[in-house]
Amino acid sequence: MLSWSVGDVTISAVVEGEHALSCDLLFPKATVEELAAIEWARPDYVTPDLHVRLTIQVLLVKTPQHRIVVDTCVGNDKHRVGGMGHMLSTDLLERMTAQGFGRDDVDIVLCTHLHVDHVGWNTMLEGGRWVPTFPRARYLIGRGELDYWRGQDEGDNQQILADSIQPMFDAGLVDLVEPDHRICAEVRLIPTPGHTPGHVSVRIESVGQAALITGDTLHNPVQLARPDWGAFVDCDPGGAEVTRRRLAEELADSATLVIGTHFSAPTAGHVVRDGEAFRLERRS
Repeated sequence: MLSWSVGDVTISAVVEGEHALSCDLLFPKATVEELAAIEWARPDYVTPDLHVRLTIQVLLVKTPQHRIVVDTCVGNDKHRVGGMGHMLSTDLLERMTAQGFGRDDVDIVLCTHLHVDHVGWNTMLEGGRWVPTFPRARYLIGRGELDYWRGQDEGDNQQILADSIQPMFDAGLVDLVEPDHRICAEVRLIPTPGHTPGHVSVRIESVGQAALITGDTLHNPVQLARPDWGAFVDCDPGGAEVTRRRLAEELADSATLVIGTHFSAPTAGHVVRDGEAFRLERRS
């Protein structure tokens, strides 16, 4: 488990699963030759045989007053015919509990967006029913993001809403929020649309230090070198590219620690300029 301090806030990553994908599967515009030219990305973010690393992980944010879970991975026992993580059985919840984020410890659960690998542990199977995993938490969901997915019928979308979103509504635990919502003194959302219409990233500021949890604005640091490489799951590829470029410009050569929701270890670093593009300078 990796952990970082940002002033009085601690952020930790707990991994559910790790994958290595062919570059043109994740990024349809990419070629192996172009990927090979991004030498700084190997071996942490790109394998020696030129596959792109993709990590599924939950980020645990501990402020002086709150325990916040950001994105809840795929989850156990979920029927996912058309996507990743069909009927998983992992010990992620036990490892979160060991870090002080047990079921009754969490105050807030935040989903940067509602894709399958970001909502799964919102709920768990108990007595044959899907129930909220964190019964004392408020679940924060983007109002526009939810509206969009309620209108999408293809693939697993309606199943995802039924088993990983609706049970929190049934329990009265959901707060619908805007994409610039402030969660607490140290943590706020920033709009980063494109990957999905209501996608947000998470800005953390404490004692003069700052960090950004990317969500799926970036799937892998190689997109800093090639912001034109969109992921095949981007809802609005053009809008996602605009957001990536804007974010890279804002973060470049700043002190803001960038924590990639899908970045493999070391997961965090600083964006620096690299010619006409950017790269991630690792921080362990």
